Amino acid sequence: MPNQSVAHSVSRLANEIRHRLDACSAHSGLSGAQGRALHFILAQEEPVYQRDIEEEFGLRPSTVTELLKKMEQNGLIYRKAEASDSRLKRIGVTEAALAHQRQVVADLKELEDELTRGISPGQLMVFSEVIEKMSENLSGQPRQDMD
Repeated sequence: MPNQSVAHSVSRLANEIRHRLDACSAHSGLSGAQGRALHFILAQEEPVYQRDIEEEFGLRPSTVTELLKKMEQNGLIYRKAEASDSRLKRIGVTEAALAHQRQVVADLKELEDELTRGISPGQLMVFSEVIEKMSENLSGQPRQDMD
């Protein structure tokens, strides 16, 4: 049995990852939260809405609203009402955000490579299965496959 609790170990790793992403964002002149949100938005292939960011980061709607307002003011994103429901606003990226994309992708790849260095594909598969099960245990319901 490890010396530290599982929750402590996961929390520590999450903090280390967050600090690394924040440092990458700072190089681009973004706050950590803006950088993380931009990383998420740029990585998506489907349209992104405010609720997607709320769910991804476990944030309250009011927190995400303020974050998106700042990103809009900084010229990184725009919000466009959907024709079918004007209350639903699709988040789009500006040319300024796209200029960050190459660096964002490079930063994420470097982080992923560093995180997984020396870990076999089989170990990574077990890790993913364990993390998913822990998430299920906390949420009380099986997570849907995102593939």
